[in-house]
Order: sequence, then C-alpha cells, then structure tokens
Amino acid sequence: MRKIREVLRLHFDCGFKQREIARAVGTSPTTVGQYVRRMQRTGLSWPLPATLSDDELEARLFPPPPQVEGQRPEPDWPTVRRELARKGVTLDLLWNEYKAEHPDGYAYTWFCTRYSQWANSLPLTLRQTHAPGEKLFVDYSGDRIAIIDAATGEIREAELFVAVLGASNYTYAEATWTQQLPDWIGSHVRAFEFIGGCPEIVVPDNLKSGVHKPSFYDPLINRTYGAMAAHYSVTVLPARSGKPRDKAKVEQGVLLVQRWILARLRKQRFFSLAEANRAVAELLTGLNSKAFKKLPGSRRSAYDELDRPALRPLPALPFQYADWKVARVGIDYHVELIGHYYSVPHRFAREQVDVRYTTSTVEIFHRGKRIAAHVKSERRGAHTTLTEHMPANHQAVSGWDPQRLRNWAASIGPHTCAIVAHLLGGRQHPQQAYRTCLGVLRLAKDYGNERLEAACSRAIDLKAPSYRFIASTLKNGLDQQSSTVPVQADPPLTHVNVRGPNYYH
Repeated sequence: MRKIREVLRLHFDCGFKQREIARAVGTSPTTVGQYVRRMQRTGLSWPLPATLSDDELEARLFPPPPQVEGQRPEPDWPTVRRELARKGVTLDLLWNEYKAEHPDGYAYTWFCTRYSQWANSLPLTLRQTHAPGEKLFVDYSGDRIAIIDAATGEIREAELFVAVLGASNYTYAEATWTQQLPDWIGSHVRAFEFIGGCPEIVVPDNLKSGVHKPSFYDPLINRTYGAMAAHYSVTVLPARSGKPRDKAKVEQGVLLVQRWILARLRKQRFFSLAEANRAVAELLTGLNSKAFKKLPGSRRSAYDELDRPALRPLPALPFQYADWKVARVGIDYHVELIGHYYSVPHRFAREQVDVRYTTSTVEIFHRGKRIAAHVKSERRGAHTTLTEHMPANHQAVSGWDPQRLRNWAASIGPHTCAIVAHLLGGRQHPQQAYRTCLGVLRLAKDYGNERLEAACSRAIDLKAPSYRFIASTLKNGLDQQSSTVPVQADPPLTHVNVRGPNYYH
C-alpha cells in the first residue's frame, strides 16, 4: 500500500517517467503504469481525498481482474532500432506499420514501453547531459582519514562521504565513522543543507545502507532511505551494479576530493571527527572556488547560476533518522522493542505490525496506518501501556494498587481489611489478587458494609478467607446467624507443665 501512494505521488507531483518511478519504489515499470491507469479508470483525482484509507484505495484500484488477453505478436526490435536511425522515422510511424501488419498487436504505449525495455538492455555508452537542479550523485571515497584517540593513542579510520551536483559539479564532502545507515542518512541531510535545497533525483551506488537488494531492473531501496527521500520529495535512482558510467560525476568528484583534500591532509594529525571535518570544510571551500581549466567560472559560480535557482526549497524540519522493525503483537497487546514492551489497541493482538523508532519516539503502524505512539524507554523488561489500548475488563482493574484496596477495606471494617490483606499477601505478585479483592469489596454494594464485615468475621473464624466462602455466606444469610465456633480461652498461667524458677536452681 505504501508503494501505491508513493507511485502516484512521484507520477502526479514530480512528473517522473514510469521506469524512474519503478527504480525509486522497487517495482516494475509495468506495475507503475498499471497503478496510474487503474486510478484514472476509477475516476479518482490527485491529490487523493484525505479520508480515503489504504484499504479503500486498494479496493478501488483492484476490483476483480478482467480476463487475461492472449499473447500478442512481438515486434522485431533490432529492425525497429535500425529503422529509427533513418532520418524522419519515428516510433509512431513504426507502430502504425506494426499495427497494419498485426491488428491484434500492442497498443502504442505498450509498443514504446517494450522498445525502451529492449533498448535499455543494450550495452550502450551515452554522454550524459544534466539539467540544473536535477541530480545529486553520492558515494563514499575508498580512501579514509586517520583519527587518533587522544586517550589511548589508537588510530581509527573515518569514511569520506562525497556528493556532487550534476549540472555545476558543486561538491560536498564530510567524514563519518562508518558507512552504516545512520551515518549514510545523516550525510544526506547535511548535504541537502549544504547545497541549500532539494534536487529532483539522488543517484547512489548500490551500498547496502541505501539499496537493500540491488537489481538491474528492480532495485529494492532501504525503507529508511526511502522515507528520507519522501521527506525531501526526491527520487532515488541507484546506479546499476558494475556500471560506473551511471555515476561518472561522483566518481570524478571522489577522485578530485582524494587529490585536493585527502592528499593535502595526509601529514596532519586529527584527534576527533569534528576536527577532521573542520579541515575538510576549509579545503572544500577552496575546491568549489577553484577556477575551471577549460570553462569560465568555478563550481561555486556554476552552482549559483545553474543549480541553485533550480533546487526546490528544503522542508521546514530536517529529516529525523529512524529505524524500522517488523514485529508481531503479543496476546497481551504489546510489541517488544529492544527489551521494552509498548502497547497497541487490543484489537491488533497477534497482528503483524511495522515499528518505527527514533532516539526519542516509537511509532507502530498496521497496514500503513499509525495505531500507536509512545515515548521511547530504555528500561528493559518494563512495559509502557496506555489505558485506552486496554480492553474494558482490563481497564476495570488498571490504576489499582494494594494500598488503595486496603484503604477501601478499612472503610468497611477491620475484618474486611484483614481479608484483603490476607488475599494480597497470598500471591507472589499482588496484582494477581486485585480481581479477588475487588470481588470481595463490591459485595458491600449488594449486601451493605455491616453484613460484609460480619461475613468476613465468620470467614476468619472458620479459616476460610476466600471470595467464594464470603459470597456464599452472604447469599445464604449465614452472616446473620451467631457463630458456633467455640472460642478457646487463654491457658492459665499456673499449671503442671510450668516448671517454675526453683527448677533451675
């Protein structure tokens, strides 16, 4: 469901082509076109109504499928390509000729799409021309920066992240400890702030932090990386595996950063990541201001003239990094995350959910809809439970504690208080006796405080301090009868078994 909404957003808001959208969301171009066509056939308009849920959208877009059509004749694509090389020949002309020969063949849109799929699989080399503000190429340098731990003297190597704008070659670089997802996302956020806007497309390598599953046709983007892209309204189009020409800009940028920055810093010693980044930033200013050899101006002037006016504005707040986890709700309507348990509405018990968590918050989603939000807790083995998530019978006993029950019992009488104290002390966990205590105390509502106190007194005398005995006593009126239990008198102080003080002389 998340893919359907993202496909529609990229199509209508951003105006991207089907293949670009397919690469960005991790699906096929055919599926992208199907989503758009199905929406148009349903009569829906973009933006979608705010009240339209994911389930309703799925039902509108996917009614019972029609009958599958038969196999259509495939055009001779090599011939189509050779004919396109002739002056004045277009795909529209070739499609009309194809339809004249095969009336049951592909429609024009499918004809063009199939040809594009075939043509893009050919090993061609194309000189890329980048529109202003269109693409930002990102990658890590293979070379690293050595940083010394001032306390231990240990040397640790930091990675170097590089980002290059396509039209102006305006370059950003920073050092991070790792290439892991938190550093990868953080570098993107700082790169967007550095260039002062959002490009249309981000082109990464197939780094595991960015691309969960590389594929020539259907790469699967990491979910958190995709969420960041949606926050900044950019599209992620990974370079093809083993195709460095797809990201030639950043390959050249990495080489330039290695020569202009790392080579100049090779003799300096750094004792913190922040210190290294200050040195990188200083040299980066010089790199972007350095005059081109064969073109007028510099990266900075080209950025001011080309990319900067074309970039879209940054969102009001920067993206906050979050991790995702797939979890299953327990029978106690809680989800486990890093040893702590968070509640969800009880109707979602046993359901599979998605958990999004940051350093301070935890959000739980079911089929794309948020069903719970909590402040993150570091207490392992503890529970965070909202009262409104509990079923009615659980809410009835929530908020009670032993002292509150004892105070209620004391207001009825000492024998009732003794019964409640006995019940609370007879369980390993006092919470296990809450319902029994409430059952005893609520008998006063039906029989009155005096009769309940008398029944509790009888239960103590007969050594039967249980809810069943007390309820039965009140039901049968035995509390109103005099107790037949003999009361044992205290033994006399002087009798034959008392030896007396003279015995010990």
